Amino acid sequence: MNSLGSAPSRNPVGAHVPVAGGLHSTGVSAARELKAEAVQVFVANPRGWATPAGDPAQDEAFRAACAEASIPAYVHAPYLINFGSHTEATVERSVESLRHSLRRGRAIGALGVVVHTGSATGGREREVALRQVRERLLPLLDELTHDDDPYLLLESTAGQGASLCSRTWDFGPYFEALDAHPRLGVCLDTCHIFAAGHDLAGPDGMHRTLDQLVETVGEGRLRLVHANDSKDVSGARKDRHENIGAGHIGEEPFRALMTHPATEGVPLVIETPGGPQGHAADVERLKKLRDG
Repeated sequence: MNSLGSAPSRNPVGAHVPVAGGLHSTGVSAARELKAEAVQVFVANPRGWATPAGDPAQDEAFRAACAEASIPAYVHAPYLINFGSHTEATVERSVESLRHSLRRGRAIGALGVVVHTGSATGGREREVALRQVRERLLPLLDELTHDDDPYLLLESTAGQGASLCSRTWDFGPYFEALDAHPRLGVCLDTCHIFAAGHDLAGPDGMHRTLDQLVETVGEGRLRLVHANDSKDVSGARKDRHENIGAGHIGEEPFRALMTHPATEGVPLVIETPGGPQGHAADVERLKKLRDG
């Protein structure tokens, strides 16, 4: 079998890849075309509540291909999940959906499952929503008892609406609500954190932001970066990804990202526009920034 390219130690660079048609047959082929050193996949419809069973043959082939080439793999949980919702049906479905992603993550050898931190809907206060996050999310974390269970990686939002977590310091109350569980980590989306008001493009902006994150959640919690430029200015609170270097963040902050102590060994995964061609160019651009 043609294997994927081996991942370097500092910052493997990869992409979110399509898997329609099979995790291995489609996902690995797409990753190979991009020369990806890390991969992220969906294991369910990202805009629905369905919890489909996996194909054991595809799961094992995907897991084996990633292991053979030392390619770290990640799962992105569906977008509808919101543990801060005031609607009981949404919260119950969120539990079922995230449990599915975590179990499927283990089955395919994923190192982490990324979930959005959600929002306090219905006009409820943040403290009330965070208590509910604790009640419904902490039991799921406590189910992660196997050595090969993935980490749960919290991804902050761009700050729209009543977001529970958008600035670096917002991770503090979220981590406290979950007792800083040992299986809890952070997925930092550069577009989201920029849109929320951290000016990564300003003087030493990337390093200052990463310093603040480490100060808030502690060392070793940053486990994945979604490397996306932004179509909008810092503080716009708009989640609109742009190709690396073509947006308001620009190339240099991404170079700086890969020199900060907190990102040592942390993979970068792109979720940028442009289809396979644009993705291949972004993967290559990040590799050049890393290796140059």
